[in-house]
Amino acid sequence: MVRQIRTIDLFSGAGGLAKGFAMARCGFKTVFAVEIDPDAAMTFKHNFRCKVHVGSITTVPEYPEADVIIGGPPCQGFSRLGRDRSDESRAQINELWQEYIEAVRRVRPKAFVIENVPEFQRSPQFERLLELMDTDEDFSAYAYNYGVLNAADYGVPQNRRRGIFIAVRDVAEVAWPPPPTHGPRSMHETPYRTVRDAIGKLPSIPMGIELEEDRVPQNLHLGRNLTQLSIERFKAIPPGGNRFDLRRNRPDLEPKCWANKPSGTNDVMGRLLWDRPSVTIRTEFYKPEKGRYLHPDQHRPITHREAARLQSFPDNFYFVGNKPSIARQIGNAVPPLLGKALAKFVLEIAFARPDDSAITSSDRSFVVQPGEERDQLVDRRVRHLTVVGPVGKRVVGDETVVPFVDPVTVGVGVLPHVGC
Repeated sequence: MVRQIRTIDLFSGAGGLAKGFAMARCGFKTVFAVEIDPDAAMTFKHNFRCKVHVGSITTVPEYPEADVIIGGPPCQGFSRLGRDRSDESRAQINELWQEYIEAVRRVRPKAFVIENVPEFQRSPQFERLLELMDTDEDFSAYAYNYGVLNAADYGVPQNRRRGIFIAVRDVAEVAWPPPPTHGPRSMHETPYRTVRDAIGKLPSIPMGIELEEDRVPQNLHLGRNLTQLSIERFKAIPPGGNRFDLRRNRPDLEPKCWANKPSGTNDVMGRLLWDRPSVTIRTEFYKPEKGRYLHPDQHRPITHREAARLQSFPDNFYFVGNKPSIARQIGNAVPPLLGKALAKFVLEIAFARPDDSAITSSDRSFVVQPGEERDQLVDRRVRHLTVVGPVGKRVVGDETVVPFVDPVTVGVGVLPHVGC
């Protein structure tokens, strides 16, 4: 019997990293999470059925015992996209990694994983983290390693580079990197997953514009109320094209602010390509002016459901909130399939021992923990996934939240009957 590996998720967001650890089917069980955003916290609580501290990590009174701590301290202070913040705001955000480390000091887990933007690993704060790991007695028993990983190398249909730091107690070393599971078709047995793999089977026409009920999403394959001018602009952009194609093909439709800016990023008003991984999905993917978020052959931005699939979220993962809130949760999340690869990597280093029956990531006889049965049907390529079944209610705390589906059948290319 595989023992339960108790996990704490700090700065959890909606739970992309925790979902990946659960999908690994290695016994990881989230027992506690910390998230300051109420919608993201409720999303996490709904999907993982554990205690969630809704608020700042600085206000957590105590932590439960745990074997592993995972999480991503806020990255806006390090990211190039966060440069518009005030110096004071950036400084406060940049120091939150210390609260993560303080939690590690208090819990003393067997292993911990820090996820952040690549820029974090080039920052003075990261230098301080390395110095602490090398000189502080509380961390002397931990071996560690780190680097920048591309989520596409681990089955995510998206190019998304993330800085990963992994530390394990009482081991000789942490090898690096986690073995990639996917690669270029000409070089790897399992090729990169593409935009087509992820969203090609979804209905071509979004299923409406608005959520049917405030804070209770029934269907995330939702479009926007586009103007005819926007549609005509989108029509001028070919597959793989961008705003500069609008200048070439329909200069009469080019916004004046763009006409006065002849240079700039090639992703603005860009159109995705079917047979490549997508660009990085960010928090405003529903706005083509924010990046390469036009559908490959339809004249519209991608939907929330399409963005969630490009992030590798299974269709039965429920998001709580309005459309902008859910978009932030999707764009800020760690892709679950990247989390799954990290979970198996941590398992092999920290918990698998050759002298007993502990499982490894190559062992397929994993024991599913109580409450995880509903995931058995969904841990496969998301383009093949749909779940239909009777509707029920799940009560979390004092609130009754999103209706859930008891998975009974799996089909291809059809949206779930209920849920997102």
